[in-house]
Amino acid sequence: MPSGKAMLPGVGVFGTGSTARVLVPLLQAEGFEVQALWGRSEEEARSLAKELGIPFHTSRSDDVLLHQDVDLVCIYIPPSMTRQIAVKALGIGKNVVCEKAATAVDSFKMVTAARYYPQLLSMMGNTLRFLPAFVAMRQRLAEGYVGDIQVCDVRVYGPSLLDQSYGWTCEELMGGGGLHTAGSAIIDLLSYLTGTRAHRVHGLLRTFVQQNNLIRGIRRVTSDDFCFFQMLMGGSGSSGVCSTVTLNFNMPGTFVHEVMVVGSAGRLVVRGTELYGQRNESKCEELLLADHSGVAPAAKEMPLPHRQGLSSMVKALRQSFQAHEERRSWSRGPVASAPTFEDGLYVQTVVEAVKQSSNSGEWVCVEIMSQEPDPNQNLCEGLQRNKN
Repeated sequence: MPSGKAMLPGVGVFGTGSTARVLVPLLQAEGFEVQALWGRSEEEARSLAKELGIPFHTSRSDDVLLHQDVDLVCIYIPPSMTRQIAVKALGIGKNVVCEKAATAVDSFKMVTAARYYPQLLSMMGNTLRFLPAFVAMRQRLAEGYVGDIQVCDVRVYGPSLLDQSYGWTCEELMGGGGLHTAGSAIIDLLSYLTGTRAHRVHGLLRTFVQQNNLIRGIRRVTSDDFCFFQMLMGGSGSSGVCSTVTLNFNMPGTFVHEVMVVGSAGRLVVRGTELYGQRNESKCEELLLADHSGVAPAAKEMPLPHRQGLSSMVKALRQSFQAHEERRSWSRGPVASAPTFEDGLYVQTVVEAVKQSSNSGEWVCVEIMSQEPDPNQNLCEGLQRNKN
């Protein structure tokens, strides 16, 4: 199999936040050359590019997309901007790895673009799928360690997700909040682990911290810092999987990330980055996968499971591109477990259904969009009512 830097595409990174700061050194360590960096301001881009040794920086998105040495685009920017950059990148022949979009409509537009350019890599950047503990958990589930899957129970507790100043993280409509930021990764992960999708959801969102020392006056936080939701997944009736997820970002101190899958024959649980299991006939829990990754402790703003998952994802990307002589060509095998843009649409649909349930107090069916809604639909409905 061919190897070496010559086979790897040049990378353009969108974003200057915590993910980009962790991602760029990981890419460089695997032999990728990060050729260009985009930031919301020229100053942000210049500062981080100098710090990380990136030769080109800009605050103009087209300067990165049209850069002749960029063949892979990694998009880690506010969700409201993701769709525009991802769709344009695919349209000019670039491979894309990106974070979630802000709405299901945006996600659908990304799906349409990905279907139109199937030869290009288009994957969502949910790094939890690549975390070795979850890869091992999925394998154990497939081998029948827990028997028939019955219940999934997830707890994610940590400090506030808000930025130091008022911005998109404070705004529910711009994709801020625990449900959108952390919950979307969990929704995708549970589908990956169980091989099922949610068909009905029930949820509750709260914003306990609406103002703080940095965000006050007329400004108020609308994004959730606490979320609890239930999902009925897979078959209807007793054959389905019941999932409960609790997200609480009012908890300074040790970050808690626990995913448990319970079945007819036992249970598996990932705590942080380690996998434990216990069968029904066993008297004690066993450690099935310890953390021997050697990855440095988490960056202040990136929990260890996500950091290690990101490291594993970058390794998979290297293997995918190294399998071909042509820089832009890639092999599906190493990234076969990665979430697709279709998975991104499903996740965003569930997120919006949970929000709808929180508003109504009722269970909501998950109905995935099959065609883009008419932007004039509300106007047309209003005219029709007036006519009647």
